[in-house]
Order: sequence, then C-alpha cells, then structure tokens
Amino acid sequence: MNKTRLEAFSDGVFAIIITIMVLELKVPHTADWSALQELLPAFLSYVMSFIYVGIYWGNHHHMVHTVKKITPGIIWGNMSLLFVLSLIPFATGWMGENHFAANTLIVYCILLLMAGVTYTILQLAIEKSHPFTDEMKKAFGKMRAKGIVSVVSYSLAILLACAMPVISAVLIVGVAVMWLVPDRSIEKALKAEHQ
Repeated sequence: MNKTRLEAFSDGVFAIIITIMVLELKVPHTADWSALQELLPAFLSYVMSFIYVGIYWGNHHHMVHTVKKITPGIIWGNMSLLFVLSLIPFATGWMGENHFAANTLIVYCILLLMAGVTYTILQLAIEKSHPFTDEMKKAFGKMRAKGIVSVVSYSLAILLACAMPVISAVLIVGVAVMWLVPDRSIEKALKAEHQ
C-alpha cells in the first residue's frame, strides 16, 4: 500500500465523522428563537467535537506526511485511531442530548483518552519503521510530550466529571487549545531532510 491510499482513506473517514455529527443536529419544528435555545447543548457539543476532529485531522496529516513506507503497524495504528474517532459522533450526540450530564461527559472523555492513546500508538509505529534524522526525532519527541500531557489531562477529566464537571470540561478544552495549531517542528525537519 502506498501512503496516498492511507491518506485518502483517512481523509474520507474524517469527513464522514464530521458529516455524521452535523446530522445529529435536528432542525427545530418551530420558527421561534426559543427552539434554537433548546438546541444549544447539542450545538456546543458539536462545535467541541468538530474542533477535536479537525485537530486530529490536521495533526494526523502532519505526522503521516513523514511516512516513507507503509507497514502493518502503521496501517493498524491508523485504523485504531480512526475506529475510536468514529465513535465521537455517538458521544457527541449523547452528551448534547443530555445537556452534558456526568455520565455522558465521562464517556466523551474516555473516547478522547482512547483517541490520544491510539494517536500515540500510530506515532510510535511511524517512528519504529523509519530511521529519522535527529531533528525529526526531536519533533516527534515534542509531539510525544504533548501526548503525555493530553492522556494525563483526559484521565483527570474522567475522574472529575461527576464531582467537578466544569473542571473536567476546562481540562479537555485546554488539551484542544494545546493541539489546535500543529507543531511546525515536523515541517522544519522535513525541509531540512530535503536540503
């Protein structure tokens, strides 16, 4: 399998995930503004999930851009990540429908934790199968450090979801902010490799 096929498949799955999430936003039966107000929790959970899926898509793109050959470890690491992300629409809909109730927030945080773990597994599979330059190894090290912070934050968010749901939400938003802009270290390392 070549890298283009892996990227195309992954991009298609990301697009389908976002499409499924937006279909969960039901059109109100009335034209009153109050009908939109009732949709606010569902809309907020959609926005949060859209941002998260977008973050994973952008960072996935940067990371897969470093791949020179596809191995079974990369294929299955990628499939694991896509599987977990494909469950996000379910958790998004459930959380929005139930106004961020503790159990729904816990499930959402568990899925984010699983996504963080599977992203790290994919990263390790890529690192294992490629002899990278020192600069690229540093870039991957930065990403791994962010991954550790993410996994710890998601774990804390799960534990705090019942007692302190606001703190739980702040933790998952904090992780999103940390990953929002893909680290330019990978791009710089790739340019250095091609010089």
